[in-house]
Amino acid sequence: MSSAATIDLASVTKRYGDDAVAVDAISLKIKAGTYCCLLGPSGCGKTSTLRMIAGHETVSSGDIRLGDVVVTDLPPAKRHTSMMFQSYALFPHLDLVDNVAFSLKMKGTPKAERRAKALEMLKLMHMEPYASRRPAQLSGGQQQRVALARALITSPQALLLDEPLSALDPFLKVRMRQELKRLQRDLGVTFVHVTHSQEEAMALADLVVVMSNGRIEQAAEPREIFHRPATAFVARFMGDHNVLAGKVTALDAEGATLSAPEGVSFRIPSAPHLAVGEVAEAAVRRDRIAIGESPTPGLGFTGHVRNIEYRGGSMKVVLDAPGVEDFTVYADEAAFDARPHAVGDAVALSWALPDVCVLKPSAH
Repeated sequence: MSSAATIDLASVTKRYGDDAVAVDAISLKIKAGTYCCLLGPSGCGKTSTLRMIAGHETVSSGDIRLGDVVVTDLPPAKRHTSMMFQSYALFPHLDLVDNVAFSLKMKGTPKAERRAKALEMLKLMHMEPYASRRPAQLSGGQQQRVALARALITSPQALLLDEPLSALDPFLKVRMRQELKRLQRDLGVTFVHVTHSQEEAMALADLVVVMSNGRIEQAAEPREIFHRPATAFVARFMGDHNVLAGKVTALDAEGATLSAPEGVSFRIPSAPHLAVGEVAEAAVRRDRIAIGESPTPGLGFTGHVRNIEYRGGSMKVVLDAPGVEDFTVYADEAAFDARPHAVGDAVALSWALPDVCVLKPSAH
């Protein structure tokens, strides 16, 4: 296997026609041997970014470097990358050995050598017993393993995966996540994996890159994304925080006061970019909010329960209040059962200042 490559994107832009900007001047460094997930909603630019790294899309401006080589204008075959497509794109008329060995055949590798290498890759994927089968005789998970074997047989420095788990059922997705992580760890290859699933990205990645409207909102380790979302978009998209917005009306040694609509105010920690009179946003973790306890001024409010859902081990409680809508709390099941609430109830909510995260303006 080739040594892994660091991938460096410098102000990379992708335009379609004169008006449509799919990727807007993004800069990103993915260190060699990293499992990176590009995460975001449909149309955010993640697949265009992946295809530009692969060479399947041209770069409108900026540069892409793999290791020490600028590959911006190189064809895919010259980049030492390999791409696994969402559809797997296996050849139905070939057995698994010939499917996996196909790229080596195109390079003129002798038949015995390429078949031996293909069998070695199938063994790595625990698919050697099925070597003589055709793709139609395999399950979805087995087909994915064959597609991975074919992508890895050329010893790429980076493996690029376009939503590789989207066609699998929920139980198989979890199993294949573990398989992908094992492979990446064992091979040491740089993986770049496109997904719209927050859970998938958090489970797999060393580096999560959250994208929106062609820009990078945040690039960080999963725990950093979870505990300290950078922007309101990240906080909302990841689904673990509530976002509070308002105008800064006071700054002091302990933090700032944020005045929301309809006379509601909140205390938030201090941050360098806060200024009196400016609009600011902060996030509060959904699982760090106490229900039924009178809050310290600025660290809570009283809301009306709009909906309750059981999540298995916790309750999802959605509340509304003047100036605050769709405020969500993840309450421990036992604690909720001890002091239950019903739709329509007025309930006090409270939290601690260290559980409030001040957000930066969004990337767009």
